[in-house]
Amino acid sequence: MRTVHVGLRVSDLDRSLAFYTAVGYTVVGTVEGAAFGSLIMLRLPGDDFVTIELVHDPARGRVDLGTGINHLVIQVESLDATLADLAAKGIAAEPPGLPDGATGPRTSWITDPDGYQIELVQWPAGHADGITEADFA
Repeated sequence: MRTVHVGLRVSDLDRSLAFYTAVGYTVVGTVEGAAFGSLIMLRLPGDDFVTIELVHDPARGRVDLGTGINHLVIQVESLDATLADLAAKGIAAEPPGLPDGATGPRTSWITDPDGYQIELVQWPAGHADGITEADFA
């Protein structure tokens, strides 16, 4: 088993699509007229699979984040290069930090047009591409 993707309801499809493509996502396909509205499937470069589905239904109004999703995490090769690229595209990010100390990952945060928080993570050299049991040993 594995998690396939996360569906995020968005208020303004054009604005959200512009944001996520500026971050680096590409559109894999769309589904019109689904029970939830229009679905736009996104993936990151180098990833074979869809990881985010933008869900847009204008009849449902603006997104109210409530207390559900806390944040999404995107692994990046170089945090500095990613932040420079995002800044050039007008996307503001928090200054990079080392929340787990000098031997942990470097992180920064961005916010999408509906207020979803996205953590950008650059793992230290030699770290697996994701969190494993070794991170808790």
